[in-house]
Amino acid sequence: MRLEVWLERVLEFIVGHKLVMSVVFGALFLVVRQWVLRLIRKRAKRKDEDKRHVVNAIKNATNFMLVLFLLVVWSNELQNLALSIAAFMVAIVLATREFIQCIMGFLYATSTRMFRVGDWIQVGNYHGEVMESHWFTLTLLEVDINTYEYTGKTLNLPNNLLVISTVKNLNYLKRYASHTFTLVRDQSVNVFAFKQQLLERARGHCEHFRDVAMRYNSLIQKRLDVVIAGPDPDIRVTTNHLGDTEVRIKIFCPTEQATEIEQKITEDFMALWFACSTAKDGQLNLPDLSEKVAE
Repeated sequence: MRLEVWLERVLEFIVGHKLVMSVVFGALFLVVRQWVLRLIRKRAKRKDEDKRHVVNAIKNATNFMLVLFLLVVWSNELQNLALSIAAFMVAIVLATREFIQCIMGFLYATSTRMFRVGDWIQVGNYHGEVMESHWFTLTLLEVDINTYEYTGKTLNLPNNLLVISTVKNLNYLKRYASHTFTLVRDQSVNVFAFKQQLLERARGHCEHFRDVAMRYNSLIQKRLDVVIAGPDPDIRVTTNHLGDTEVRIKIFCPTEQATEIEQKITEDFMALWFACSTAKDGQLNLPDLSEKVAE
């Protein structure tokens, strides 16, 4: 009677303590498996049979059963552990999401080869020459896109901007640029009276590099598979919402000469405009449309 009570208490203790139960049943399970495998090996040796496949199958099956038993015993604890790990990982991701985005941006830029050191690029509203590219930051030497000159400022941009912002490679602007500028005057003078003369002067300012510009323009079109303006200057006359005359001039020129040529063309425009404004026949004589209708 005492033995039965003692065994009952031992079983209650083992069942109530999962660690003890896992160790006891695991050890017992391994002992039984080893005893069975020994019997199989002895019988195979006595009968001169190859039972290695049977031994291997028993080992795999018993290992699976042992793991399954431990998973059942510790299912609640494993579930709580999994939830804790998941919550911890979510917290880690939320705390370091900017850094993760920076790394993803670096890997994306590197794999797609969207730029390299020395290229001119635009990231969002930032323009500059690529100086360094690291896992977390991109270093640019800022460039004023209007004058194509270095501002002397250094931009350190997080790499996540490479994923969430538009990235433009402006490397072809480093040598030659399709430079556009607008001159605005009132309507006291008809610009069409000297438009052709202004266009000829603009061509004269661009004549000394025209051959090189044609080759570079052709090279860019082949690489980008698009048609771009140039190399000859283009002038377009429009009006704005105030009724003033706008003269939009587009030239394809060396980047470092863009501002200089713009100033020369502006000087020519002002000279021609003031010459027409002071001349008696400054306005263009339009044909009499009523006579054409009568005919």
